[in-house]
Amino acid sequence: MNARERTADAHERTGAAAGEAQPGRVCPLHYRYSPAIFNRPEELSADVLYVVGGLYGNRQALDAVERLAAAERGAVRIACNGDFHWFDADPAVFADVDRRVAAHAASRGNVETELASNDDAAGCGCAYPEEVGDAEVARSNAILARLRATARLLEGATDRLGALPMTHVAAVAGVRVGIAHGDAESLAGWAFAHDRLDAPGATARVLAWLAAARVDLFATSHTCLPACRLFAGGAVINNGAAGMPNFAGTRFGVVTRIAASPAPAGLALYGARVRDAHVEALRLDYDADAFDRDFHAAWPEGSPAHLSYSARIAHGPRYRLDQARPRSPA
Repeated sequence: MNARERTADAHERTGAAAGEAQPGRVCPLHYRYSPAIFNRPEELSADVLYVVGGLYGNRQALDAVERLAAAERGAVRIACNGDFHWFDADPAVFADVDRRVAAHAASRGNVETELASNDDAAGCGCAYPEEVGDAEVARSNAILARLRATARLLEGATDRLGALPMTHVAAVAGVRVGIAHGDAESLAGWAFAHDRLDAPGATARVLAWLAAARVDLFATSHTCLPACRLFAGGAVINNGAAGMPNFAGTRFGVVTRIAASPAPAGLALYGARVRDAHVEALRLDYDADAFDRDFHAAWPEGSPAHLSYSARIAHGPRYRLDQARPRSPA
């Protein structure tokens, strides 16, 4: 099971207590923000909005998203909400992903933030919870270190990534959408993980965040597993990963689609209505064989990414579709 799949009963590493400053577990203070940061005029407006979290350097997944968007009618926007780099250690692939994401509404995740940094203290910036093993955390830090070396080969890349915003606010079908990488308080927050959304006290916390942010919907990723939860004051949808399988026995990614009308038949895995907007998780059928070739060329057997992710890329994680489907927490 991959590190980001094990989030049950976890707590973010945000303090300075013994052991909490280990790179990859710490949540830097500059990652933090108030939910009120979303209480601002919308930067994005669209008839159809795709929120693409966790592309992870999968250029075939970006191909698939852009095909979906091209088939839509009306004003269509794609928002890449962080961690669009990760497996793209090959400089040509990194440059291709970077150039193409820049054509859309991009915000940074922990990966892009740490690529732009010269400080190794945060490691990969994932703020991994305590039950994730140290070896897995170390591998993520090693992936980030190699990817940072790649980014520094491309003129201006790290400066461009560091200048990206951490959040966006969008308007779709009269619904205000707060787009984040992590949660409503942190770039690397885990509060929108499926199990954390179902935990005692989550409803009160999310309702308070929705009110402070003055949004109807939070659209996010970071935790690498999808979920949609409904609340009296709005909803949270986490697309998990656009660039990797999200469910056992599958090889497709997941993206969030928000629009005034439902997605074409056969694309939506599940969905809900938030006021007048259709909020859906779409299967993203990218060229899995081509992505496998890119992945294994950059990360051969025994490499950190291969050890951590090859099984998931081939077979999906141990996670079921019913765990992600919309429901109201108890």
